[in-house]
Amino acid sequence: MAKRFATVSHGGSKPLPEQPLKQLLAIAIVALLAFAAYVGYEKYVEKYTVERADDTPLVLSKVVTATFAKGSSLKVGTLSGTVQAAAKDTRGYGLLNSDQVMKAPYSVDYFVDLSRLSLQNYIWNPKSRTLSIRVPEITVAPANVDESKMMVRRRGIFITAAAFDAMGRTTSTQAVKVAQAAANKTENMAKARDNARVALAQLLRTPLNAAGIRDVNIVVHFPADGDRSKERWDESRTLARVLEDAR
Repeated sequence: MAKRFATVSHGGSKPLPEQPLKQLLAIAIVALLAFAAYVGYEKYVEKYTVERADDTPLVLSKVVTATFAKGSSLKVGTLSGTVQAAAKDTRGYGLLNSDQVMKAPYSVDYFVDLSRLSLQNYIWNPKSRTLSIRVPEITVAPANVDESKMMVRRRGIFITAAAFDAMGRTTSTQAVKVAQAAANKTENMAKARDNARVALAQLLRTPLNAAGIRDVNIVVHFPADGDRSKERWDESRTLARVLEDAR
């Protein structure tokens, strides 16, 4: 797998303040932690029960339960498109054959879990004035197939209700499986990492610029990048150590 790195820098010759390392650490860490406290993706757990209105045959359509869970993940990309799935069914001792093909739009989101970052994930190299961040691998969310917009084609002399339901379940399962596999392809994961590098660098760049620190390089490193940066880590110090020495 190709090893990727991205460096984001801005020109400028303005020197750092008297305690640049401590200020850089405080700005960088506070920015990410504050962002992690407010962003994330929603997770709902919904359960449905059959409920009738006033003992009439009418079945109510409603959300029975909904739970909102806090998140600390940064969304770094979305893969979307159209997925196709097919299913066959045979019943009546082989006399009733039917098949179904469905197409529907899908989307899969990519995230970086900021809650897993600590001081040990930041490396400051004073010689090159580079802030390196070791981040966890990209998280791929479950695929979302929008069956409300799907197109379905069925064939069969006589399609029983059981066959109808069975083929529907099969195509739904296969559509999600195919979309998830596409999201986990090497090239799509690589694109998500590239987007994450830019997003994280921009996230840190804003408070650094506001503090007048414009001559710092920001490098984002993923586990999938391999061992290319080992020497850089060995030659530098973690920001936790820098803070300790500054005190």
